[in-house]
Amino acid sequence: MKLLFDQNLSYKLCQQLADLFPGSTQVRLQQLDQADDLKVWSYAKMNGFLVVTQDSDYADMAVLFGPPPKVIWLRGGNRPTSEIEALLRQHAGEINALAQDNQASCLELY
Repeated sequence: MKLLFDQNLSYKLCQQLADLFPGSTQVRLQQLDQADDLKVWSYAKMNGFLVVTQDSDYADMAVLFGPPPKVIWLRGGNRPTSEIEALLRQHAGEINALAQDNQASCLELY
């Protein structure tokens, strides 16, 4: 399963989490850093990514449009990249379950 990190998250997460989520990328690396949320949403949908964000807009889109893509919404404010990496590692099982669940659209992590 591939993750697409929103622009508010570091591109370094792609390498740091490559063992769990190979093929992951970040919006800036895909020249989507100036794109609106809907364009990023469409890119994720067309390319099989789960969107990882701290932005509530994607969680709202998940409710409005439904999956795909699915959204991992990181709650709790800005954190260092190392803490975000640890959080995603800690919840890798739940992220995998989200990817497999045909009904779920968003996973909130604190």
